[in-house]
Amino acid sequence: MKRLREWFEGLGERERRLVVIFGAVIAAFVLLLVPYLSSMALDSRREEIKELRAAIAAVQGSRDKVADRHVKRDAIAARYANKAPPLAGFIESAAKAANIAIPESQDLSEVPHGKRFVERSTQVRLRKVGMLSLVRMLEKIEGSGYPVVVSKLHIRRRGGETDSYDVELNVSSFDQTAAAAGKEPKGDAKGDAGKLDTKADAKAEAKPEPKAAESARPASSGDAR
Repeated sequence: MKRLREWFEGLGERERRLVVIFGAVIAAFVLLLVPYLSSMALDSRREEIKELRAAIAAVQGSRDKVADRHVKRDAIAARYANKAPPLAGFIESAAKAANIAIPESQDLSEVPHGKRFVERSTQVRLRKVGMLSLVRMLEKIEGSGYPVVVSKLHIRRRGGETDSYDVELNVSSFDQTAAAAGKEPKGDAKGDAGKLDTKADAKAEAKPEPKAAESARPASSGDAR
């Protein structure tokens, strides 16, 4: 320190002034640079914390979605594990609940879907059926809890009659094979069940709601789907 003072005192007036100015610039630079760097570091840290929180929220949200998917998958698997009864009697029971008589029904050939599922179908023809009764019957079938679906629906209005229709419909059920029920991995069976459920829903045609049934009647004789 003594040597530095001696060195400074040995300088000329102009040199001293330059040294003082240079020291002031260095001090000001340090005083400004340190807060700036600190602020930059804090901002970077805040951004990292923000991204971390967003990642945690995304993981938690994905966990909930995965849990929901597992619940839906288990529900689908449970539905397909509940084998539907013989379709002719099942359809007749739903028809009786809606006060509909079935004059004609026919079991169709079974259709395999891969190695795990077999589709059973029964074709039914109805005569002089009211729209509201038909809707109730279809709701009874689809809401049974069995893996069944109305895979075909053809409605024809009877000419000259009010609220009277001839109907042809196919009801299909999907049964697990012995391999799927006892030998195949649980996860694979559930995956195929989900695919079949999506396929069956896309295959079935939409049913009219009871309140909209009257307004949905055809104005003249013809086919309605």
